[in-house]
Amino acid sequence: METNRILRRAAAALSLAALVHGAYAAPAAPAPAATRAAANVASTAAVSYRTVKVDGVNIFYREAGPKDAPTLLLLHGFPTSSQMFRNLIPLLADRYHVIAPDYPGYGQSDMPPMDKFTYSFDNLASVVDKFTQAVGVSRYALYVQDYGAPIGFRMAAAHPERVTAIVVQNGNAYNEGIDNEFWVPAKAFWADKSEANGAKLRPLFELPATKWQYTEGVRDVQRISPDAWTVDQAYMDRPGNKDIQLEMFYSYGSNPGHYPEWQAYFRKHQPPMLIVWGKNDKIFPPAGAHPYLRDLPKAELHLLDTGHFALEEDSAAIGGLMRTFLARAVKAGK
Repeated sequence: METNRILRRAAAALSLAALVHGAYAAPAAPAPAATRAAANVASTAAVSYRTVKVDGVNIFYREAGPKDAPTLLLLHGFPTSSQMFRNLIPLLADRYHVIAPDYPGYGQSDMPPMDKFTYSFDNLASVVDKFTQAVGVSRYALYVQDYGAPIGFRMAAAHPERVTAIVVQNGNAYNEGIDNEFWVPAKAFWADKSEANGAKLRPLFELPATKWQYTEGVRDVQRISPDAWTVDQAYMDRPGNKDIQLEMFYSYGSNPGHYPEWQAYFRKHQPPMLIVWGKNDKIFPPAGAHPYLRDLPKAELHLLDTGHFALEEDSAAIGGLMRTFLARAVKAGK
């Protein structure tokens, strides 16, 4: 009982002290500059999820940052979507207008049937080009990874005046980059689009291969979110999607024929380029990174100790490199 009385008196004293303090408290000091800056970053880094129609197809995209800031156009790879940039976008959006679309047949964009839509790199590049016009973007820096490279390089070669800079992350433009074991069955399919050759590629559209793309060559697999491959696989498991993926693998065979054109674009226009490459990638190994320096001797090359989807493990490092590079390159490119 004595203990309870002591506790009640202590509680009353604390309440009275709080009342007195509240009555005579000084006005709150203005938030320090660091706090205001942090609030601004949090506000600009907030991502919006939007859809715009392009040639009758709903194209989903992520958008963040001030619309009057320089634009970064992030182009994803296979078999993922704009979700691959979920960690990178907030690292850049305080300073840049960042947009990341999903291609038709990927992520949250429409997946029109193959008899109603041509699934090819030529057509996806055309759709993304029209997408930039639909969202009112006429100049942009490109981030290209995997499939994003042949899409982005088609756009850049066709409209060099629109491109302020390029960030390449495990995206190929040279024969050396596809001269490895991974591409052997794909090259056979390019030469002979038979059912038998296609069947050899179909395991690439199943969960073990999707997980392998995310985990092969990483420093610590426990730091790689399983949500990444689970979400990608769920999209590929939709009825008809694996046929689309096989058609895109066949269309990839059209890209090497464009390499000389893209390399000529590099040499002529010398776009500022940052190359950030997961050096343990078995699909696009570093053999495909170094040749860029032949055509772009001022390009900046960083080999990172990770795999194909380098952003899963090194988004902070890549974001930091991009901020330094873009602060210099985009200003120079304007």
